[in-house]
Amino acid sequence: MKLREKNPALIIIDVQKGFNEEAFWGGNRNNKDAETKMAQILEKWRALQLPVFHIVHSSIHPNSKLNASNPGFEIKEEVKPIDGEPVIVKNVNSAFIGTDLKERLDTQGITHLVIVGLTTNHCVSTTTRMAGNYGYENLLIADATATFDRIGINGEKFDSKLMHQTSLASLHNEFTEVITTEKLLELV
Repeated sequence: MKLREKNPALIIIDVQKGFNEEAFWGGNRNNKDAETKMAQILEKWRALQLPVFHIVHSSIHPNSKLNASNPGFEIKEEVKPIDGEPVIVKNVNSAFIGTDLKERLDTQGITHLVIVGLTTNHCVSTTTRMAGNYGYENLLIADATATFDRIGINGEKFDSKLMHQTSLASLHNEFTEVITTEKLLELV
């Protein structure tokens, strides 16, 4: 059975222009072509007329690049919503907290999710964990997610690739199955 027959929803998390300012987020972003991969997936979802949900982060901090008053709040061109595709605004890491995402999914009878977006170790991870806890069958697309370098609690620097891979490893076979865009497009 093809994935499309299960009416999977594509969840696109926080693909906002504010993330273009890499230094603000820690620099050295991995998966520089993640948006291209997301766009490929989105194009396929639209062609198959499968449900798409755009998630945007509206930071409560006025100086955040993702504050609604900042141009960085805007969704990147590669995955811009079209008419009929819902945009869900959140203020915390999980797309399920303080939003109607779960109600929308449940109302539409959606049980399978495909998750892409920014950043792997923050909003993507938190949303994926909650989706798994809610009982959704999830696929997290490794090359359609990305993150930045992080500074550890003792001041050590953790490379974005390491942050990305450890985040995916923590989620895989616990809250989701982690696959590539190529594999997803074969399955759908």
